[in-house]
Amino acid sequence: MKVVILSGTPKSEGLSASCVSAAVTGLEKAGASAMVIDLCKTSIGCCKVCGDGWGICRDENVCAYGEDGFNEVSMKIAEADALVIQSPVYWGETSEVLKSFLDRFRRCEALKENTALTGREVLLIAAPGGSGNGLLTCLGQMERAVQHMRGHVFDYIGVNRWNKEYKLKAIVAAAEALALRRSTR
Repeated sequence: MKVVILSGTPKSEGLSASCVSAAVTGLEKAGASAMVIDLCKTSIGCCKVCGDGWGICRDENVCAYGEDGFNEVSMKIAEADALVIQSPVYWGETSEVLKSFLDRFRRCEALKENTALTGREVLLIAAPGGSGNGLLTCLGQMERAVQHMRGHVFDYIGVNRWNKEYKLKAIVAAAEALALRRSTR
């Protein structure tokens, strides 16, 4: 069982980083292989909206600018059995780097008969800092991307500074359950 954890946090410590660590712990507890892809350490940029607004992504299902690391990350997700998406919450949305990746990924995948997420379980984790606001809209944004690519949301977990202690335990349990569920199918 291979699971990719797509992380949109620019920080190596803090709330979002602890969410990623909890997901890794849960996956490894279940005997799964966890691969963390830290999008902030890549050079993946935003969609260039080439052509007439739909470049080759619409018909060829690849990005014309995929050499920036996008195609490599997309392939790793396609080869995985399940996916975990984690993001800090900025202004009620995912981090900019995660949004940019998901926008491009959706353009390349959504019109395919079998997408990289078709039939795959996806665990969504959002971590708002400060006020704790924007959690639901961020999870909704991630949910729409997963649904456009015909993935199945396994669970939604929101973590803030007030519920961190028990929600990190929930992430461990959810990641473990995700891996165990997939390994029995």
